[in-house]
Amino acid sequence: MRRVRYYEYGGPDVLTIEEAEVPVPGPGEVLLRTEAIGANFVDTRMRRGPAAGPLFRRALPGSLTGDVVGTVETTGPGVDQGLIGRRVAALSEDAFAEHVVTDARWLAPVPDEVDLGMASMLPMGAPVALRALRTGRLAEGETVLVHSAAGGIGHLALQLARLLGAGKVIAAVGSPAKFDFVRSHGADAVVDYAADDWPERVREAAPGGVDLVLDSVGGQILRQSLDLLAPFGRAVVYGVAGAELLDVPVTSLFALKSVAGFSLLAWRAAAPEQARAEMTELAGHAAAGRLRTAVHARLPLADPPAVHRLIEERTHLGRILVLP
Repeated sequence: MRRVRYYEYGGPDVLTIEEAEVPVPGPGEVLLRTEAIGANFVDTRMRRGPAAGPLFRRALPGSLTGDVVGTVETTGPGVDQGLIGRRVAALSEDAFAEHVVTDARWLAPVPDEVDLGMASMLPMGAPVALRALRTGRLAEGETVLVHSAAGGIGHLALQLARLLGAGKVIAAVGSPAKFDFVRSHGADAVVDYAADDWPERVREAAPGGVDLVLDSVGGQILRQSLDLLAPFGRAVVYGVAGAELLDVPVTSLFALKSVAGFSLLAWRAAAPEQARAEMTELAGHAAAGRLRTAVHARLPLADPPAVHRLIEERTHLGRILVLP
């Protein structure tokens, strides 16, 4: 089979396609025949190595993570053989390959009605968006500010905020070219957080303050977001795409504000039954058409540098799919 590896750190061109044996699933695992792979931004950081900072270290040789949509071909010891032949999706640490071994416990069901783009969001993107909102205790009628709202997780968070009863949804994006996209996915107001006055634009949209902020950028964007919170407002941090670490100033929280962190792996470990139930819940929303994703591009597995170049341009809207 073909798979992607990198044997040195650097730019997109360090990604290479190579031949390898089809992996064998171990206890608790299944082997998937890959139909499509949802590419992840974080791999563009890890591919750079030490230059990307301490948060993004990955030993060499490196593989690429991703959300794999595929069919179960074989099962390892202790796994129900009834899974063979089922179409599923799974988050994988070695996703860019024609066959992938993954943990059977975290297979997301893919209903027949769900297309490849949305299917690729069921194992990771949609669960992160939903649980970030619930970690922030979103209540009906509240105002939500979603950063990186045109990205894979962000544009799902806009829709899920609506489904959970948000009164106003504000999308923050990195370019005016993305305004129409986020409006079409549920945003009432849009700001460009590359502009110096973006906090003022949020205050115009929400004069009483924001009840919940979802942030995956970190750094100064997070600091400014805390200032925008209303009394009893909450910020949920689930990433640091900006690669800038920030010590949250305690004094900024004295005005009855709070900050919570979220990690999908930590959530799965702490509440596995609820995490699995939410994956099924999200599959139901997708099958009913209440949740949709946009596919910006479909690129071949044979050209992995092109995938990372497109991600690093930061102009894409929604999901980038890789096809074997």
